[in-house]
Amino acid sequence: MSEGSKVLYTAKTHVSGGRENGVARSSDGRLDVRLGVPGTARIGTNPEQLFAAGWSACFESAIGLIVQKKRIKLDGDVAIDAEVDLNLSDADGYSLTARLNVSIPGVEHDVAQALIEEAHQICPYSKATRGNIDVSIRLV
Repeated sequence: MSEGSKVLYTAKTHVSGGRENGVARSSDGRLDVRLGVPGTARIGTNPEQLFAAGWSACFESAIGLIVQKKRIKLDGDVAIDAEVDLNLSDADGYSLTARLNVSIPGVEHDVAQALIEEAHQICPYSKATRGNIDVSIRLV
């Protein structure tokens, strides 16, 4: 953490069983999900889905902060369709790639694109992934 920073919130979870047959629970009880392997018929979500949901929510909030700060009027809700791929290669083992498809209604294309680019600079998930995984963010 950089100097002058303060912790605003700490998420605490407990996972047992991993992605094979696991359970993830948050310390406050609001998250309680069964985990499963992607692409199987097993009941449960997988870490890639959780990551996609978390990043989308964070990215949308980043856009909201910018919209509020710049007093931009939207004609509807921002929507994000996230895709997170779990990859396996002989050379590198497991890795992730991600795509965020962002819809920002009621603003000109150039304004919407600028909002996406600025949000990508301030979103904590974007910062965490920058330079670590291949990411594509597209205005739809």
